[in-house]
Amino acid sequence: MTDLETRAAPPRAGALRRAAPALLGYAAVRVLGLVTLAVWSAARDKSAYTLLTARWDALWYTRVAELGYGYEVRLPNGDVHSNLAFFPLLPWLERLVAAVSPLSHADGGFVVSLCASVAAAWGIFAVADHVYGRRAGVFAVLLWAVLPVGIVQSMAYSESLFTALAAWALYAVLTGRWVTAGTLALLAGLTRPVGLAVVAAVWATGIATFVRDRRAAEPDGARDALRAPASADGTRRVLGMLLAPLGAAGYVLWVGHRTGKGPLGYLDVQAGWRNGFDGGYAFARFVGEKFASFPSALAGMGLILGVASVVWLYVTGVRGRQPLPLLVYTGIVVALALCASSYFGSKPRLLLPAFPLLLPLALALARLRPRRSALVLGSVAIASAVYGAFWLNGSGPP
Repeated sequence: MTDLETRAAPPRAGALRRAAPALLGYAAVRVLGLVTLAVWSAARDKSAYTLLTARWDALWYTRVAELGYGYEVRLPNGDVHSNLAFFPLLPWLERLVAAVSPLSHADGGFVVSLCASVAAAWGIFAVADHVYGRRAGVFAVLLWAVLPVGIVQSMAYSESLFTALAAWALYAVLTGRWVTAGTLALLAGLTRPVGLAVVAAVWATGIATFVRDRRAAEPDGARDALRAPASADGTRRVLGMLLAPLGAAGYVLWVGHRTGKGPLGYLDVQAGWRNGFDGGYAFARFVGEKFASFPSALAGMGLILGVASVVWLYVTGVRGRQPLPLLVYTGIVVALALCASSYFGSKPRLLLPAFPLLLPLALALARLRPRRSALVLGSVAIASAVYGAFWLNGSGPP
């Protein structure tokens, strides 16, 4: 399939049935991870539910849901941690759940995360199935589930919500549903700063489709015109492109107005958290410092191999002619994750939404015999569950 070709989506009545194996497999992996976390936490006299809903960033989202924006923490070194750094869609949903049920805001975050993780798994399946077929779609979902930081998918964090919106937005682009794509991109932009990657995917594909339609309109382009039914409605395409950036732009401009620092006010808020974009210089220096001693040099080698693997998977996707929206989206997610000067332990979590990186691996697994692929995924699922329990009971995600 070429970059901008689309094919008909499966009928809605059969869509859930088609995705069922992927969703059931995803649920099994997540249950394994949660049970392992519960057992590990109980052995250490800790609450697994507290680790999932009331630690680290989850506390900040809950405070936004309960008290609104304006809360900040001033550190002795002068840094200011403001809750304006956290985009509003997840707190809004937490507040909604608390308003219509007896659940607390923290409970609402957990419920939203669980529902969003299943929606994300379905969206990942829809994208992979559309591009490479059903078997690759199932393996793409299972690979996303067994990632070492997969436990974050069940936390009251925004990763699952964002991935769900991004995956379905990309699917809408691939199938020519421009208004839906723009609306989902708008919501993704209200969820995380990396929502810009979804906006860029919508815009890049819209512009490329516009150029293709112009060429198809030429006298010798009649055959190409028959191959582009999804781009026939230029008005819907333009509307989708106009909708896409409104979420991210609206929140950033609102923060700038609230802080009195104009359009760049959000960057100042992020600077208070020591977050910024330096092209990867700080991360490279961090990796280089690992080679100062032998034990830490092993960790440095691991980091280099990890980054090399991410780059290799992306290049493999490019060489495999992944559709344009997937390449644009993944490239920006990876660039923002690896080239930001934020806390380095969070980088694996920031890469969680970059699910198209898993498509080459999904294709490789799809070519194996079922017993062998099941053995590989089962082993990785167990290792991921143990690592997730160890991680959250230790340093945990920031």
